[in-house]
Amino acid sequence: MTRILRHLLSACLLLGFAAAAGASPATPKDGVQYQTLPTPQPTDSGKKIEVIEFFAYYCPHCYAFEPMLSAWVKQQGDNIMFRRVHVPRDASVAPQQQLFYTLESMGVLDKYHDKAFAAMHVERLRLNQDEQVFDWAAKAGLDRARFIDTYRSFGVQAKVRRANVMMDAYHISSWPTVVIDGRFLTSPGLANQGASEAGSEAEQQRAALQVMDYLVAKAKADKK
Repeated sequence: MTRILRHLLSACLLLGFAAAAGASPATPKDGVQYQTLPTPQPTDSGKKIEVIEFFAYYCPHCYAFEPMLSAWVKQQGDNIMFRRVHVPRDASVAPQQQLFYTLESMGVLDKYHDKAFAAMHVERLRLNQDEQVFDWAAKAGLDRARFIDTYRSFGVQAKVRRANVMMDAYHISSWPTVVIDGRFLTSPGLANQGASEAGSEAEQQRAALQVMDYLVAKAKADKK
């Protein structure tokens, strides 16, 4: 191998290592790729690590993150206890938030969660009024009367109020945001902090999952 080729190969390797380091830090830093909440929030997950995603159906970044996040959750298996919290915003988002908690209360969230996302981002339905949500639910195959009763129930209203309280308790200011073990907060945007380049949205999502791996392992070690 000539000296020039050796120099070129070395340069390529260095660039590759630098890019990998920028996209996925081996040891994420508190205050950079993740944040520690000033007041830890209670969890009820036993030996499993609680993982909460704060999201919204209207949010394009949440929609883009969903496939990778779902695959990550499946890969974690019994290692974690995962749940979602639909964030509030204004009156136009309230029907979407109630839609989420209605699906959850009816026990059909796993079947209809992706369909609700697709309704907004593929079918371009606004779902910003109650009747629009009712029409979508009926068209999707849910019993309209049962759905409306659940949608307007005290239980769903209580879940909505709880989500609003959690926004403040967990210091949620953007979404998607993931909280690990009631203590550590990260997101695709946050996980990419300190990288030499901003990276594509998919690269930021992959960086977030790697930070989440680190935080789940850290939280698990702390439980021992």
